[in-house]
Amino acid sequence: MGMLLNGVWSENDQVKTKSGGQFVRATTSFRNTITANGSSGFKAEPNRYHLYVSYACPWASRTIIFRKLKKLEDIISMSVVSPINIHNGWTFEKYPDSTDDPINHAEYLYQIYSKADPNYTGRVSVPVLWDKQQNTIVNNESAEIIRMLNSEFNAFTDVDDDYYPTELREEIDAINDEVYKGINNGVYKVGFATKQSTYEAAYDALFDSLDNIEQRLSHQEFLVNDYITEADWRLFVTLIRFDAVYYGHFKCNKHHIWDYPNLFAHMKKLYHWPGIKETVNFDHIKTHYYVSGIKINPNQIVPKGPEIEKILEG
Repeated sequence: MGMLLNGVWSENDQVKTKSGGQFVRATTSFRNTITANGSSGFKAEPNRYHLYVSYACPWASRTIIFRKLKKLEDIISMSVVSPINIHNGWTFEKYPDSTDDPINHAEYLYQIYSKADPNYTGRVSVPVLWDKQQNTIVNNESAEIIRMLNSEFNAFTDVDDDYYPTELREEIDAINDEVYKGINNGVYKVGFATKQSTYEAAYDALFDSLDNIEQRLSHQEFLVNDYITEADWRLFVTLIRFDAVYYGHFKCNKHHIWDYPNLFAHMKKLYHWPGIKETVNFDHIKTHYYVSGIKINPNQIVPKGPEIEKILEG
């Protein structure tokens, strides 16, 4: 999959494990913030910012969803990379529902990182929030980008829904932490484990977490009481990929999400939320994981099933 070393692309594998076989997620590097008043040095303005995303990536999907929820499509432009990420990392090669890069005219996403920092060393990940005025990356941490989209561009949209309200932040942060450790990142700990004992421990922890959330949703409509928040959307991006790729490709095969009545109902409700279905691209999701994940799937065969879209429409 590769990475940048002092601004130069290298085909070194990005997937890191500890000596015990546990998957270790790399940290993001660009952590500036857009603010409504510009006090951060990056002011919220129409047509100033551009999102680089992948429909396949759950982290990038968070930002696609929030751009849609807040009706910012005409305020923040967007490019979609190809789901095939093998040589040269994420690319703008032609693929159905992918786009080119009209802002920097790059062939590869790593060129965006090198433009922002010619000496950059690290992973080249999506999402990327780009400032067209200062010609740099503002932020590549999805958890922070969705909060900017949630609150800082309200002057340019008629949607005033707040998915991170002040009075619920402590509870939202707590459930986000639980879901991230146990589920969002938990599936990767299972899928990228390199030792049997490590795999089994991660597998058990994942399904313990899913069981806990299933129980939580048995007595409330959303993760935080009866109010939809960013916590629900952060969980959704993993749930919607689970049966399509994590169950088989990552060997997370104790239960499907459709085996959990409350989790499945929750996922289905969010999938049918206005505008959200069009942010989910199962072709990109399956192609990316099964074709790009050569270490796990060396023959790059993409399974025909399951027919998740038909199940969700049922």
